[in-house]
Amino acid sequence: MGRYVVMRLLGLAGVLLAVSMITFALMHSVPGGPFDARIGDKALPDDIRLVLNRHYGLDRPLTEQYLVFLKNALRLDFGASFIYVNRNVMEIYAERWPYTVQLAILTLIFGGSAGLALGIGAAIKKNTWVDYAATVITMFAIVVPSFVLAVMLQFIFAVKLGWLPTGGWDEPKQWILPVACNAIVPIAVMQRFVRSSMVDAMNSNYVRTARAKGVGETAVMLVHVLKNALTPIITVGGPMIAGLLTGSFFVESMFRVPGVGALSVTAIQQRDYTMIMATTLIWTTIIGVTYVLTDIAYALADPRITFVKDK
Repeated sequence: MGRYVVMRLLGLAGVLLAVSMITFALMHSVPGGPFDARIGDKALPDDIRLVLNRHYGLDRPLTEQYLVFLKNALRLDFGASFIYVNRNVMEIYAERWPYTVQLAILTLIFGGSAGLALGIGAAIKKNTWVDYAATVITMFAIVVPSFVLAVMLQFIFAVKLGWLPTGGWDEPKQWILPVACNAIVPIAVMQRFVRSSMVDAMNSNYVRTARAKGVGETAVMLVHVLKNALTPIITVGGPMIAGLLTGSFFVESMFRVPGVGALSVTAIQQRDYTMIMATTLIWTTIIGVTYVLTDIAYALADPRITFVKDK
């Protein structure tokens, strides 16, 4: 397994290099620059813009800019932000990312628990009203975009009922709506995979054998069915965690959560090159490492899975 992990991490390094090149090229292919419009709708004077471009090294050839960026990125130094004056990108990221992590953890707890409960209930009560109700909830979660759901939740619970604030992240009651909105997709995905995996496991020979031996239904479900249904759940769980840790553009923006998702939106709008490059590489790293950990979790959950090639 150790050799497998090392090879995957080396592959991740190649992916990071490719992603950085593509992002850098696309970023600079868009007409204009970060200092083309900084005072309302009026462009900065040419002499000031030239000074700023020279200060941030944007007057150099693109190849030289990329090599300088790559050299500094190897030391985890992404430079200063173009938006937040005299602020280092990693300092800003370290300040904002805890909010995204907190939102991700709350989303995983709520979304994972709800999706698991709905999936188990739908599998045990297959083809009953419980199964149909869980399917309706899942289909609603799949077809409704997060930004539409965010507006609905704000209108119902904040505007009409006045029970909750429309956004913010300063107190627990402000967490409810963004967590509920952010968890809708994990609930749907988890419910469908849990139900499908458990139904397949319930029809297996080892489950019928356990029941024939007189094993209780609760033990059958927990020990034999749910345990053997974990592998497909891990398949979607890993990427889901990676997606939550990298932040949600819509949820954080709509509910004014000061995380990296909302920060990324601002960076793209303002063409903050250093922030865009840092965010892209950090996200790629999180996603790549999560996939490696997911593969390791496969082997831990199912002893039949091995990373050693048969000779």
